[in-house]
Amino acid sequence: MLTNRVCKLIKRPSPGLVTRDIFEFSDEPAPEPGPNQFRIKIEYISLDPAMRGWMTDAKSYVEPVELGAVMRAYAAGHIDASNNPDFKVGDAVQGVIGVQQYALSSGKGIVKVDTKQAPLERWVGGLGMPGWTAYFGLLDVGKPLPGETVVVSAASGAVGSVVGQIAKLKGCRTVGIAGGPEKCRYVVEELGFDACVDYKAGDLDAALRAAAPKGIDVYFESVGGEILDTVLLQMNLFGRIPVCGLISAYNATTVPDGPKNLRVVLTQRLTMRGLIVFDWADRVPEANRELGAWHKAGKLRMREDIRSGGIDAYPEVLNLLYTSGNFGKLVLKV
Repeated sequence: MLTNRVCKLIKRPSPGLVTRDIFEFSDEPAPEPGPNQFRIKIEYISLDPAMRGWMTDAKSYVEPVELGAVMRAYAAGHIDASNNPDFKVGDAVQGVIGVQQYALSSGKGIVKVDTKQAPLERWVGGLGMPGWTAYFGLLDVGKPLPGETVVVSAASGAVGSVVGQIAKLKGCRTVGIAGGPEKCRYVVEELGFDACVDYKAGDLDAALRAAAPKGIDVYFESVGGEILDTVLLQMNLFGRIPVCGLISAYNATTVPDGPKNLRVVLTQRLTMRGLIVFDWADRVPEANRELGAWHKAGKLRMREDIRSGGIDAYPEVLNLLYTSGNFGKLVLKV
């Protein structure tokens, strides 16, 4: 009998890093597709900062994962059994299908992908949800203009790396913020940013002023904390701040202090707007088309950090996101 290894959330997390005891790992019979359903054999699971929020029962943009349910995750794989004429055995697909080996679907929210264009793991990274987030967040919320300066936090990560490259394609001066010289070298030498500031090196304010001497017009925010406070003081009049995430606070054991320099939003007439990629669900084909074309033309580089260990390695691999332990889009190989 075909078995399905699953990871279920059984307790809400305590403050701090995710601990293994909030999950239950078990083997179950693999589900069989019913009428108009198909089964996906999952091969790659996306590890995303938002997962930490999905585990809690705090009010958010999406309902929390129910206790006893398979942990929510964006993933990709191939269809291995189908009763749906629109999805055939062998099709490569992506979607929110959970931390497990097999998943059933009727097709809602599932997108077919072309593994001749890019490897399957890339479709949960730069050509998947992180890429869509970068595309809509920068272009629809940030609205960069040629000649403007765009600063990107977490610049070597799944979203930030794509944001910066799109900003360059739109004619902007692009400055990344990343942790450590190796990541900064990658951001400049491989991704093509104009500069990258190492936030771990000290005196971020001075380094950022040197890298962005004309001030900052667009700041793509994924981190929060002291980095946000530093950037706020360097924003230009009518600057825009797309807020994609605030990862510095996701595992805080005490409530973090709010931004100290929020007054600048008033004096510089800034626009800060949170963004959730699901708000652009009806425009995903547009993002796929544009990102795919840039990638095919060699104008968009992407990097995956693929970790082994299967379903049982999920908690430990997930925590790498919150300790700067990954380099590129973090993916768990099933």
